Amino acid sequence: MAKISPVSIKYTVHAKFNAEGPVEKPDVIGALFGQTEGLLGNELEMRELQKEGKIGRIEVELRSEGGKTAGEIHIPSALDKAETALIGAAIETIDKIGPTEATIEVERIEDVRGEKRSFIVDRAKKLLESIEGTSESREITDDLKTQSRLAKLQDYGKEKLPAGDISEHEVIVVEGRADVVNLLKNNVNNVIGMDGTKLPETIKELSYDKEITLFVDGDRGGQLIARNVYDNARIDFIAVAPDGKEVEELQGKEILTALRRKIPSKDFFRSRDERQEFRRNSYEYDDRRSYPERREWKREPFIPKQESVPKEEPKSVEFGENEKEKLKKFMEEIEGTKSAYLLDDKLDVVKKVSSRGIGASLMRNKASVIVIDGMVTGSVIQAAEGAGVNAIAAKNFASTDTKIKLISL
Repeated sequence: MAKISPVSIKYTVHAKFNAEGPVEKPDVIGALFGQTEGLLGNELEMRELQKEGKIGRIEVELRSEGGKTAGEIHIPSALDKAETALIGAAIETIDKIGPTEATIEVERIEDVRGEKRSFIVDRAKKLLESIEGTSESREITDDLKTQSRLAKLQDYGKEKLPAGDISEHEVIVVEGRADVVNLLKNNVNNVIGMDGTKLPETIKELSYDKEITLFVDGDRGGQLIARNVYDNARIDFIAVAPDGKEVEELQGKEILTALRRKIPSKDFFRSRDERQEFRRNSYEYDDRRSYPERREWKREPFIPKQESVPKEEPKSVEFGENEKEKLKKFMEEIEGTKSAYLLDDKLDVVKKVSSRGIGASLMRNKASVIVIDGMVTGSVIQAAEGAGVNAIAAKNFASTDTKIKLISL
């Protein structure tokens, strides 16, 4: 009988069996050869395959308990994977071992070469690590830079949160330690981690004195964390990683791009289209403001400070028939365009803007009256109140709870 070379083994069939009575190893081997004979044709006859060295020595392990027998069968194979699978399926048809009824079930077919490849890769890694004196100067320099940046990692606050240097006025809050480490590696030092999804008291306390930017993952979990933190702390800005990516896996350029695209937290929970419109219009004003005094923290959305020079309040406007006709003409001009007119107290056009970017536009332009094509939402009314607008003209209003005069056209 030919013996299979250990080098040529490709797969091993692992099966378990249960027999209703006492059996011996020769009974199991005899059942494997005898009850599969003729099932798959002469080319896959197990007895012949073993003679040809295509199936190796079959190993059988037995356990006897309470008059019954159970055990494992291991069949080494030099066949291809399809033929090995057929052998595995064939032995499951055996219903008797020796004089007793029995069942055989294949648990798995192991790719022996895969284990060898894993061993080769692991061993190669160890050998590579053992090679001395081959590091390039660039690798050494990069390693030193990384180590020096990670040396800035510290524990901060009573919860011992992972943090970099947060002595500056602006602080970036991320979810976990891995996020902090990644930002430090990419030379962003003013960062602190929440060390989980629950908001620590230390972060709340920091929000009294610091300008906080929350930097979250670009997935559903990041949105939920942003909502939780926004509801429980005073957050000035929110930045989001690219869709489907986590902060800890971002490259340096991706980190800087995401931080540049941060938006005020009060505008973050708009619809996706509204956020995109806001981003297109939001770079005209300086978002790197200083806060000599932080106002008392409340759970309400934070409204960014305006210029230090007090704004001149717009004059009130009386609306007679002539004024309403003029507003109707403005509405006819923009109807169906999702636009808006910002008007002064004399009903002259200050600027034509997108109806989705009114909040940002009001921060840069003084207006007394707004004519809007589309539904006037609560956020638009809130922005108009903050900008000192006297009246809003539109066809539909989502809310009428305001001191601003609402004119239905």
